[in-house]
Amino acid sequence: MNDVSPTAEDVENAVKKVQAYKDNLKVRAEALIQKEFPLQIVTLNNLLDTPEFCSTNLERLHCDLKIPVPDPQLLASLTGSGIDGPSLKKRKLADGGIQDGIDELQVPGCKVFILPNGPVPVNVKIVDIITKVKPLIRKLVDDANYLKMWISFLIPKIEDGNNFGVSIQEDTLAEVRAVESEAAAFYDQIARYYMTRGKIISKVAKYPHMDDYRKSVHELDEKEFLSLRLALWEVRNHYAMLHDMIGKNIDKIKKPRSINTESLY
Repeated sequence: MNDVSPTAEDVENAVKKVQAYKDNLKVRAEALIQKEFPLQIVTLNNLLDTPEFCSTNLERLHCDLKIPVPDPQLLASLTGSGIDGPSLKKRKLADGGIQDGIDELQVPGCKVFILPNGPVPVNVKIVDIITKVKPLIRKLVDDANYLKMWISFLIPKIEDGNNFGVSIQEDTLAEVRAVESEAAAFYDQIARYYMTRGKIISKVAKYPHMDDYRKSVHELDEKEFLSLRLALWEVRNHYAMLHDMIGKNIDKIKKPRSINTESLY
């Protein structure tokens, strides 16, 4: 396949599109700082004041796992039939069946193939909170990316002297990048919650008589709620910090160098 070299017109059109992208980014970023950030801060404050987030009763987050405790006499009945319980294994008949309906039993746990009450449900209350918090985290990541590119485009070419405004741009850019990175890390926290909860519930299914595993599920749900509330606080704080920091230094960020700089020599 032959490569077709771009024409001068193609290059000119691409340059115009890049410049249009930069101009649109500038308008978008300034609108974020001046208009959207204050509204977002108020929205987050109102959300944090709702009973869903400010309630101190964490037991309301508990949910039924729908994993029943099986009959504790099962092992005793098998042992009484002359079979050594701890060493029970699959005993296949000549036709390929399993004698006495014994599938496989290991002490103290047993393999779980089908739960009698169907699938173990997620914690709907926690999932509802995650559904509300995730879009806010994603928006902060997007907004921080806009600001990052906006400030990057405003940094002038490297020159000797008169770089105080440039240092303000670089400090602000570092803060924006830190906000973007921290906000993106909140997604890992949510993914780890589902993975950890699933592993604990598998322990509940395998060792249904041990209440500690069931209790650990409730404790994990409470911990995740506190983590989500903390994440929402941090999202609000990041918006407030960026709005305050950029608002105080907006002139130096937009024009880091004085136009009429006179030579000292």
